[in-house]
Amino acid sequence: MNQPGEYLPRDGRGSLLRPRRGQRSDCPNSGWHTTRTSKNDGKGARMSEAVADKTIRKVFLRLMPVLFISYVLAYIDRINVGFAALKMNADIGISPYIFGLGAGVFFLSYFICEIPSNLVMAKVGARRWIARIMISWGAVAAAMALVQGSTSFIVIRFLLGAAEAGFFPGVILYLTYWFPQRYRARIIAAFIIAVPVSLALGGPVSTTILQMDGFAGLKGWRWLFILEGLPTMLVGLLFLKVMPDRPSEAEWLSVEERSWLQNAIDTEERAITAVHGLSVLQSLADARVLALAFIWFANTTANLGLAFFLPQMLKGLGLTDMQAGMMTSVPYIFGTIGIVAFGFISDRYNERRWTLCVALALTAFGLTAAGLMSGSLLAVAVMAVAAVGIYGAKPPFWPLPSTFLAGNAAAAGIALINSIGNLGGFVGPYAIGWIREATHSYEAALYFLAALSFVAAVLAPIVVNARFINVASAAPELERV
Repeated sequence: MNQPGEYLPRDGRGSLLRPRRGQRSDCPNSGWHTTRTSKNDGKGARMSEAVADKTIRKVFLRLMPVLFISYVLAYIDRINVGFAALKMNADIGISPYIFGLGAGVFFLSYFICEIPSNLVMAKVGARRWIARIMISWGAVAAAMALVQGSTSFIVIRFLLGAAEAGFFPGVILYLTYWFPQRYRARIIAAFIIAVPVSLALGGPVSTTILQMDGFAGLKGWRWLFILEGLPTMLVGLLFLKVMPDRPSEAEWLSVEERSWLQNAIDTEERAITAVHGLSVLQSLADARVLALAFIWFANTTANLGLAFFLPQMLKGLGLTDMQAGMMTSVPYIFGTIGIVAFGFISDRYNERRWTLCVALALTAFGLTAAGLMSGSLLAVAVMAVAAVGIYGAKPPFWPLPSTFLAGNAAAAGIALINSIGNLGGFVGPYAIGWIREATHSYEAALYFLAALSFVAAVLAPIVVNARFINVASAAPELERV
């Protein structure tokens, strides 16, 4: 039985996609149902579902391993500076304020280059452009080993942000080329699991590499940047070789599978375009896009504020470098559970609104409790609760833009949401560094992150409501194309 909002593939006998008149639901996708003109409705639906399940499984197993590894490397290259800081800051003489500025300036250049990058990808194809992003950012990440002081630290971090700009929104856009709406929360969850996995692995791996101090005459933190940057370049070359741009180019799918998948994706895109029809400029000024951008900003501020400073918070409790690295993995293990649970619930019940709200509320609660328990290892336990919320918010969040954006408007809108959101990667580390220097404590910084998350939790059910997509009123009748 198909749930509202699911699109059945064309079976050659004809189908009509129509909004249900007057239907109201908290679910953004709930304005659609499928009606068939064939007399063999049951048989056709069963055949379609069999093809769908087989095709999606095959696509997932083919594409996701490369995308997952790519994002693990992206995040390790992005946050390894937090572990390098355990030795680097003293070696090159930078203060917590300069470190926070340098850690955050990455996201300033990322913001500037994000939208142009995604628009270029929409024109030249995902395979070539994402490969270019990975090769260039891997090279700049390795070049962090050349840092000599405050100026070079800030400059190379800025260049790293410019090099990586467009990767995450590019992959989100790429996934909309391959997976119909009803699968996207689970698919995005599988992709985003790379974030807590990279953070869980990043601590032990990075602190182990730091022990190479003096090998071949280089400091351990310099080896850290070199050994974690070069693999990204190699995976970028792999991406160029094995990843097709669209289902129609996938020779490893059968003709029937290619036809079903490309038709399902095209049907959804035409439906969205017919109802909303936003241009690139309109998408950039759309209230829904701007509201989602703020929610993502709050989530990213909390996420990366913790990611960059958690090792130093734990080191301040008297732990060794290795112990701090191991303890940082605990919240991210729970974050992985949050991604899987919220992704499953969001797709299982075709519900985005309250799953997103609950996840953001958990973040606010966990960070507030961590502030109250700062100075104690108990803070790690409640940070794990915050991590469940931080990462659990991502699967119900990212399917939302593609429910009302298509084509170049989707490329621009998704990039804008992510670029504004990633300013949180600048604000989070910068604010925590400044607050820490002013108060000599991380407690107030945690309250700041909690307050942002609380505002986002309140905003989410207001923005993502029954009128979020409003297909029923916008298109009384949409014929099958």
